[in-house]
Amino acid sequence: MKIDTLGVQAFIAVATHRNFRRACVELHITQTALSRRLQTLEEHLGVKLVERTTRSVELTRIGRDFFPRGQRLLAELETALTEIRETGKAERGDVTIACVPTIGVRYLPRVIQEYSARYPDNRIKILDHSSFGVADAVLRREAEFGINVAGAHDSGLASVPLVRDRFVLICRDDHPVAGRKQVSWNQLESYPLIFAGRVSGNRPLLDLALAADNPRLRAYYEVQRSSTALGLVAEGVGAAVVPSLAVQKDAYPRIRVVALIEPVVSRLLVLISPKNAHLSPAAQALYDVLTRHARPGGAGSGRSR
Repeated sequence: MKIDTLGVQAFIAVATHRNFRRACVELHITQTALSRRLQTLEEHLGVKLVERTTRSVELTRIGRDFFPRGQRLLAELETALTEIRETGKAERGDVTIACVPTIGVRYLPRVIQEYSARYPDNRIKILDHSSFGVADAVLRREAEFGINVAGAHDSGLASVPLVRDRFVLICRDDHPVAGRKQVSWNQLESYPLIFAGRVSGNRPLLDLALAADNPRLRAYYEVQRSSTALGLVAEGVGAAVVPSLAVQKDAYPRIRVVALIEPVVSRLLVLISPKNAHLSPAAQALYDVLTRHARPGGAGSGRSR
């Protein structure tokens, strides 16, 4: 059944004011237009809703029954249209993004805080995956876009440089190199290390960057997530090589961060999205905030791969 929205509006205005003139003022239409709308609605329904005389306007029994239901109908329609309009303006909506876990430690929180301050009604779902998992989630449209390691994604995805993240050494304050500002890779050969595992997206970057110098590192332990490495280092298991963004300030008071040199190795993190895809307004707004925070040459530089 076709819904006569204009007719319902006309009826509600007349029923509310019990006066055609005041109903016309509310709807900004002429009395002729108002009468036509009301008549069309009544003909469509096959019932009389309003009884009008020269001196009064009264509702029929069916009109009285329909009045509160018609009010609810218009209120729900207005609410639905408002939600759609606000969604189109990025004022309301849900966003799902995928990212490698380290980006969520220090970089992503301040971006989300800025976004949430501007769009407090929007909800964000974060899928923290490995590099492969991030690309897969975006390709499957489980996430609207992702933050991944450069080069670790499908050719069907477009990428925008976001931030360069330098690899550093982390150790406990009682480690022999804890007091140094920087250390070369060759100087780590005598220490047991916690290193990125084969499944980690960081491992191929490190292997390729260090291939020329070929330091004889003693990788006693392998982990897939930098958060695991941080926990092991905090307990004194050994020193670890992790991206600098993985180290949360003051989370582990005894952990020290030492710059790695000769060579300086870094990875580039990028925003990825399906080529030619249109993000939802809410997702596009978050994407734009991230691009404003982009500093692809800022967090570290040097030979990365």
